[in-house]
Amino acid sequence: MHRLLTGYRRQPRWKRILLPVAIIALIGLGGLYLWLFSDLPPIDQLHAGLALPSTRIYDRQGRLLYEIIADSQDGGLNTAISLEAIPRRCIDAVIATEDANFYSHPGVDLAGVARALWINLQGGEVIAGGSTITQQVARMLLLDPQQRAERSLRRKLREMILAVQLQNAYSKDEVLALYFNQSYFGNLAYGIEAAAGAYFGKSAPELSLAECSLLAGLVQAPALYDPLTNLEAAKARQAVVLNLMVGMGTLTAEEADSAAREMLQFAAAPFPIEAPHFVMAVIRQLERDFPDRLIRDGLEVTTTVDLDWTRQAQEIVARQLNALNHPASAAEVPANANNAALVALDPHTGQVLTMLGSPDYFDESIDGAVNAALALRQPGSALKPFTYAAAMNPERDQPYTAATLLLDIETPFITRRLESYTPANYAQVENGPVLVREALASSFNIPAVLTLNDIGISSLIDLAVDAGLATLGRNTELDLSVTLGGGEVRLLDLAAAYSIFPNGGCRVDPVLILRVIDRAGAALYDWTPPAACGEIGSTRLIDPRVAWLISDILSDDTARVRSFGRNSALAIGRTAAAKTGTTTDFRDNWVVGYTPNLVVGVWVGNADNTPMVDVTGVTGAAPIWNAFMRGALLGQPELRFEQPEGLTRREICALSGRLATPQCPRRRLEWFIEGTEPQESDDFYQVFQIDRETGLLAQESTPEDRREAQVFVVLPQEARDWGIRNGLTPPPQGAAVTPTDRTDAVRLLEPDPYTVFEISPLLPQSAQRIRLTVAAPPGVTQVVYLLDGAVLAMADAAPWEFWWTLETGDHSLQARATFSDSTTQESEPLPFSVMPPQVDINAG
Repeated sequence: MHRLLTGYRRQPRWKRILLPVAIIALIGLGGLYLWLFSDLPPIDQLHAGLALPSTRIYDRQGRLLYEIIADSQDGGLNTAISLEAIPRRCIDAVIATEDANFYSHPGVDLAGVARALWINLQGGEVIAGGSTITQQVARMLLLDPQQRAERSLRRKLREMILAVQLQNAYSKDEVLALYFNQSYFGNLAYGIEAAAGAYFGKSAPELSLAECSLLAGLVQAPALYDPLTNLEAAKARQAVVLNLMVGMGTLTAEEADSAAREMLQFAAAPFPIEAPHFVMAVIRQLERDFPDRLIRDGLEVTTTVDLDWTRQAQEIVARQLNALNHPASAAEVPANANNAALVALDPHTGQVLTMLGSPDYFDESIDGAVNAALALRQPGSALKPFTYAAAMNPERDQPYTAATLLLDIETPFITRRLESYTPANYAQVENGPVLVREALASSFNIPAVLTLNDIGISSLIDLAVDAGLATLGRNTELDLSVTLGGGEVRLLDLAAAYSIFPNGGCRVDPVLILRVIDRAGAALYDWTPPAACGEIGSTRLIDPRVAWLISDILSDDTARVRSFGRNSALAIGRTAAAKTGTTTDFRDNWVVGYTPNLVVGVWVGNADNTPMVDVTGVTGAAPIWNAFMRGALLGQPELRFEQPEGLTRREICALSGRLATPQCPRRRLEWFIEGTEPQESDDFYQVFQIDRETGLLAQESTPEDRREAQVFVVLPQEARDWGIRNGLTPPPQGAAVTPTDRTDAVRLLEPDPYTVFEISPLLPQSAQRIRLTVAAPPGVTQVVYLLDGAVLAMADAAPWEFWWTLETGDHSLQARATFSDSTTQESEPLPFSVMPPQVDINAG
């Protein structure tokens, strides 16, 4: 032993170092080999990965809605085709998007790996994959779900090893064919043939360039780019694909532009499925939450939907659309209403009980596969309840009540863009002084904009977004018209947002899935009911008393008589609240209504946004809502909205909203949140002594036997012209009326802001005048008009009007009011312009 050690010490130093290094290297290489190759699946297992999962989706009673069948001969959604049958445009699109060097690398693109490695090193984790088509096939067919979900260097290296082995065992075309036939395109479509049928109702060889480029963009994120629910994102992704094809030289810029502009028709080839729009929404959620297990393992999924209700909804929708488009009377014209959607949900849990996205999922002529329940559309007046709910918040300094007075007369507003905006009611009718109860129940437009202008747009948007209408929060262009439907929302979100009214003021999120188990029977997900409104864990958005008042107003058949008449389609024979919505040119109409335990929203319109013919919410969507509510609630006991504590009742004058007096002929009881009750008596009905003989105001000299007390209606200054037009006799001249204006600030009424007048060459200058008027608070004794900073005129008595002769130029008008205590107040400046006469250069 001594000799051996002595001999070892006598060896050169480099030899003494090399031996242990070599041993360590061998051990390291062995470890690396085991790290990479242990349990690495052999390539001959490839075909085992071709078997697709069997996923079953059930309704809430356990009835089968849809099953993904592994056998391609029966399922129809996973049919393999040869590479020769796939259009060249589809092949070019996929290669340009997924693997530009596919035909030149050995299964791994080293340049792509280097690029991805650099990105990952910068990000500190595996962010970019740099995966070739061959690597994706290896990952899909050879790795198990846990390995596919792993984001690590080891998985990436093992994937690359398998890709090289795969490329050595199969030709490029064989690998490409595997990719096209095994990739998941979303909506339960495995492979290009299934995708062609699922999205376009055709076979893969029939796909156009536009369709190929859209499908090629789906593979990386089918749920994100699903054209049936997010066409904008899908088209943006399609544009990326087309640009990549141009960059590769397989497409000209002109061809790409033409394909990008092509209108796509979406429809699915018929296959056995119940509640298809709902099922596809469930699939998208499963794709997000359990992507690998859904695609390769298979799941058992119990959902919230009621199949009976869904079938009933489809029958009702088909019947109503047929009635609209084939009217019984020859005097009526077809409505051109070809699409509709319906959502029903539980307002306390958010469980979606029905989701019908179109009358026929498989009807290509109406883009039937597009889920209109998830499409962005303008909601019309359906947002008004949120405007009034925000205004009635008792924490505001001056909260609105159901008896707050609003003037439904033509009123100009100034928008964020400094433009004049004058909303109008349906049929251009003005209703004069109205209270909030009638204004909301009858869906008057002008009072809603008045309210929003008062509380501020952000008050409405904040409440709507908190309730679930997130799309409104992302729209920076919204203005006062948003309360009349100026934004875009989804029917599902709108129905869920309305839940805050029947459930006491708390947000609920739509729920589609109750339970998910894997094929071994292990539970992957079990739905947990949310906390009841008001309990710990719930999110209260509005006071429960406000929620109850909104429900009470929307269920008041008397309050909506002026717009809808008695016993309209909004009445279902039991307590139910409902709100309609109709957009400009009749492109969309809505009804969202509810009982204490069910919210149902209905949309009627056309998927291509073409207008209908004179179809409003009450004539288009309301009959569907009415029939569905009656059918769904048949046999159930009638429930009333549970009234919270803290509400009180007062008798008010129905015209002014103030406490009733003996002079007020129309009185009624109204509910108020405690602390918001009116404190002042009605002042609209005022008593004056009239000379019975002359009909004029009685004088001191008028004998007592000729005197007669008569009641006259004294309206606020802004509404007096409306009163005269509608036959209300004003008090006699000289009567000392008590002002009834509710304003506490001086405000110019005429002209409209930012109006541009033009002097006519055909009339004398002196005949071209405009009226200046002002709304002044009580106690004003004089109004001075200032034009461009200089005194223009004075008025010493209501209606404080002055007629001004037009003068060319850009002008700024103000009003200065003097009160009885000698204090003054000025209005906001009102800009307007006067243009000189236009000279006709062709005259003479």
